[in-house]
Amino acid sequence: MSVRKDVIMDSLAKARDAAPPRGFEQSVDLTVNLKDLDMRQPDNRVNLRVQVPHGVGGQKILVFAQGDMALRARRAGADRVIEPTELDALGSDKKEAKRQLNGYDLFVAEAPLMPTVGRVAGPILGPRGKMPTPVPPQAPIDAILERERRTVILRSRDRQFVKCKVGKESMPDDELAENIESVLNNLNGALKRGATNVKSVFLKLTMGPAIKVI
Repeated sequence: MSVRKDVIMDSLAKARDAAPPRGFEQSVDLTVNLKDLDMRQPDNRVNLRVQVPHGVGGQKILVFAQGDMALRARRAGADRVIEPTELDALGSDKKEAKRQLNGYDLFVAEAPLMPTVGRVAGPILGPRGKMPTPVPPQAPIDAILERERRTVILRSRDRQFVKCKVGKESMPDDELAENIESVLNNLNGALKRGATNVKSVFLKLTMGPAIKVI
């Protein structure tokens, strides 16, 4: 699915013009409508992680870790680190666990903690397609967090569309367009029949109307 960059840039300009000004920075959102896929079949569903070249801004990352990795994750700028004692406490209060985890976009877990993380956070994050990425205790957590901040997730479940944030309105259109190209190219590779499974593509700012790209 090759969409010319000038077409994307034109759609971004229209999306900016159509969105009313707000007292907060809006995100730029991409929606791709699919066709000719039986979403009752699991192998037709999209569950894709894409690393975009310029990041999307505002990705909040939570790390489940202990000891040295917990310390390094904090130094590397993780938005929050949950250690085993706190994780065990959340395991006894599902409502509180859901409240605390809902504020984050991406999750990383030190591999030895994954059994407990799966038990406590799995029922909350699994349905959202946001299960933590497991990493070894000695992994370079600073590089991993940088990678995760450039990651967007596309997940269709049983629906005939996928959507994701591709950036913030403060980003230059050129960078946004390159992020969008990256998402569309990766999606094309994940679909059974590539571009022929794409019905339409739309862009919008958070509070603005959807602008058709193709």
